[in-house]
Amino acid sequence: MRLLFLLQLVCLAGCSTSRSREWAHHGAPMFADLTVREMKAVREYLHGIPEMELTNARSKSLKKNSILLMELHLPKKYEALRALDRGQAKPPRQARVIIQFGNQTKPNITEYIVGPLPSPKSHIVKTFKGGRPTQFEARPITAVEYEHIVDMLGKITTTAHKLLFETTGGFSFTNCSDRCLTFSDIAPRGLGPGERRSWIMLQKFVEGYFIHPVGFEVLINHQDLDPEKWTVEKVWYSSTYFDSVEELVEKYESGEVEKVKLPDHSDDDFFSTYVPRGHSNTPTNIHGPKLVEPQGPRYHVDHNFVEYAGWSFAYRVRSSAGLQVFDLRFNGERIAYEISLQEAIAFYAGDTPAAMQTKYIDAGWAMGTSTYELAPGIDCPEIATFVDLYHYFDTDKPVHYKNALCIFEMTTAMPLRRHFNSNFQGGYNFFGGLENTVLVLRTTSTVYNYDYIWDFLFYLNGVVEVKVSASGYIHATFFTPNGLHYGTKVYNYVLGNLHTHLIHYKVDLDIAGRENSFETVDLKYVNFTNPWSPKDFIVQSKLHRTEHKTERSAAFRFGKKFPRYLHFYNPNEKNKWGHQKGYRVQFNSHADSVLPRGWKEENGISWSRYPLAVTRHKDSETTSSSIYAQNDPWEPAVSFEDYIRNNDDIVNQDLVAWVTVGFLHVPHSEDIPNTATPGNAVGFFLRPFNFFDEDPSLSSKSTVIVRPGPDGKPKVQRWTPEVIGHCVTDKPFFYNGTYAGV
Repeated sequence: MRLLFLLQLVCLAGCSTSRSREWAHHGAPMFADLTVREMKAVREYLHGIPEMELTNARSKSLKKNSILLMELHLPKKYEALRALDRGQAKPPRQARVIIQFGNQTKPNITEYIVGPLPSPKSHIVKTFKGGRPTQFEARPITAVEYEHIVDMLGKITTTAHKLLFETTGGFSFTNCSDRCLTFSDIAPRGLGPGERRSWIMLQKFVEGYFIHPVGFEVLINHQDLDPEKWTVEKVWYSSTYFDSVEELVEKYESGEVEKVKLPDHSDDDFFSTYVPRGHSNTPTNIHGPKLVEPQGPRYHVDHNFVEYAGWSFAYRVRSSAGLQVFDLRFNGERIAYEISLQEAIAFYAGDTPAAMQTKYIDAGWAMGTSTYELAPGIDCPEIATFVDLYHYFDTDKPVHYKNALCIFEMTTAMPLRRHFNSNFQGGYNFFGGLENTVLVLRTTSTVYNYDYIWDFLFYLNGVVEVKVSASGYIHATFFTPNGLHYGTKVYNYVLGNLHTHLIHYKVDLDIAGRENSFETVDLKYVNFTNPWSPKDFIVQSKLHRTEHKTERSAAFRFGKKFPRYLHFYNPNEKNKWGHQKGYRVQFNSHADSVLPRGWKEENGISWSRYPLAVTRHKDSETTSSSIYAQNDPWEPAVSFEDYIRNNDDIVNQDLVAWVTVGFLHVPHSEDIPNTATPGNAVGFFLRPFNFFDEDPSLSSKSTVIVRPGPDGKPKVQRWTPEVIGHCVTDKPFFYNGTYAGV
């Protein structure tokens, strides 16, 4: 009878695991990005509504109504969980669409929810929390607006042609061949809401033009939808401000302004290229090490659903923000409903007007759409699974990004765990070890000069690592002596400007269910009489736990002492040893605030006040930033501070952790030509904390145990084949374990 009962339990557990996997697979398409078919259907539906008067996004006029962005609109969490946890029908798919209404008396930006997909029949207006309107000037800049800026720069540089030609040694903006000028534009575009004024700096158009400033910066007011009414408000040249290009040219010709002369252009000037230079001791006829899969991949990918070593999850690459993971489970049990990139910022300082104005908020540049092709063997191992992505931003048809995401398993060349058990007599009792392999989900965002490499790493022991690595070109401006207070001279006339990168993530944890609580754990010294030597005292550390009951209590400010353990747990579920099942967030970050609280642009990035803030889940608080924050940070459409202002109860609730990581970057000569990834990676770990009864990686059959046999020879115990293929090694596993004097 007892055996029958045990068999029934085993069957129930197995059936439950199978059902969990089936429902996770069933629900994954809810989070998949829009398909090409869906995008085209939404466009056709909206263009078929006469009163909208929609025209092509790439038509030359700015006075038009057109689609700016189209991406998946996520279902409400409770609707999604019906499919994920009960196997019920999935909610209908919907699209979020941003339309620019420029062809009307009062231009505006309006967002719509369009559905059901793939055959839309209805649309409703989408509003932000609090019903904040979006100013038309807050819209991202488009390719058509850039075309008009180029036209205006053509007129400006024609007026200043002689000055620029003499300054740069023969470069010009128009009528050029191999000696052309280009530009970078700066944001935010103004000093307050409702403005659209951009500082633009000219650069030599060579490989890596971002670090070739020529010392000419101009402020253009392009607020009017008629480009003929755009004006030049300021010009900066030779560390001097002018009210017009004409004033600068007149004073240049009369000798009233000091003339700048850049070094002559030559092959030696291509310091910004990737062309190898310098001596190397590495043989050029021998390849470096490569990853191999001796018997093929050990993970499974089905569209946007991925399984690996007990893990399963769905993913998407949101066009406005980037990589996101949903319904993350380990052995069928959900750890997190959502882990998603929200925003990335880089706030600069400098001496030139462009440098001091640069405060990049990258969702405003549709960061998620800049997921360009990944190079096998460089961006991802050759063995990776490469996935194409499709985006609809500032376009009239979906854009195909080939091989823009990759998935692969890799070895870390570090044991997950190991132990050598010495007998202290020149031998050993046993050796045990387990190789550390992880699954990596990766994409990149190249937002003009900077390249961000976005990673999710899934470990065998239930740990998740979320990481971003920075590379690409530094944002550089023209060198001035005063600029050394704000950066480093990295080449002739080039200043690498100091800046701080901050990255924001949403982490919707569901630890053993939705009812979670949050506590921090630190240490306190205790002093007490030694029980076995009463005349002495013991001083040692003691666990000090603080339960955080409200959102404000769980919002930790930069500059304040930050707790060492950040513990999310289910107060209603315990492991075998009586501990509440939990996970903790562990930081790998050197972040700090970028502006004083409440100072102008800081209002648009109020999430950056907190390395960690914990809120109660609300479907009205889906994102911490918006695509409009870049061009209107002063009165943002989404204010993260509002999420914690109501100070909700967070005990035994559905909780969301909002995580900020980042680093200060003071550029240095080794950033030429590009910033390198070592030392420029930050992120956080999600680590089980009494969630399991023991290390779940014990289920891995890659463990190796070596014990000395009766004859003294090593006896190897393993659960996987010993010979793994000649492409790895043709030598059998060998371990001796003895040690002796010589």
